[in-house]
Amino acid sequence: MAKLYFKYGAMSSGKSIELLRVNYNYYENNKKTICLTSIKDDRYTVGYITSRIGISTGAIGFEKINIFDLVKKTEGVSCVLVDEAQFLTKEQVYQLSDVVDILDIPAICYGLRSDFKMYAFEGSKYLMSMADSIEEIKTICSVCKNKKAIVNARFKDGVIEKVGQQIQIGGNETYKPLCRKCYKSLLNV
Repeated sequence: MAKLYFKYGAMSSGKSIELLRVNYNYYENNKKTICLTSIKDDRYTVGYITSRIGISTGAIGFEKINIFDLVKKTEGVSCVLVDEAQFLTKEQVYQLSDVVDILDIPAICYGLRSDFKMYAFEGSKYLMSMADSIEEIKTICSVCKNKKAIVNARFKDGVIEKVGQQIQIGGNETYKPLCRKCYKSLLNV
């Protein structure tokens, strides 16, 4: 029985590496996958899922597609893998649930739970409410190096940002994974 999975974590938790590992496992067993990612994430090469350590695979940008229709018309799909799932729309999360429920194909989504202000992304909010399985991929706070990071804090010139647009693509120099305590402490500096 196919399931809809949501695997989330803070920045630098290895979400893309895990997706690439799962994709390779399907490939190694002669199984076909469809890999999807957001074209909003242009840190590396658009149209690829790329880990920070340099491993990558081709992917389809999901912004303007009906995911259910794409999977339905593609023959022999064994699994749908989604990177940057926080950028999915509510409708696309429903489409993924139809891929699972109607086509009986598992969908595994990887993404962030919340933005730099701890507000839920649309895709993450609906995945949290609809997924059959939810798993946190853990990483540690980049400040105290002790607690689990749950916040993706945005920095500018070494200072934590408190306002701004929800989406601003950046790398490790822009975002840092923090525990809630360190996040609150830096907000009040």
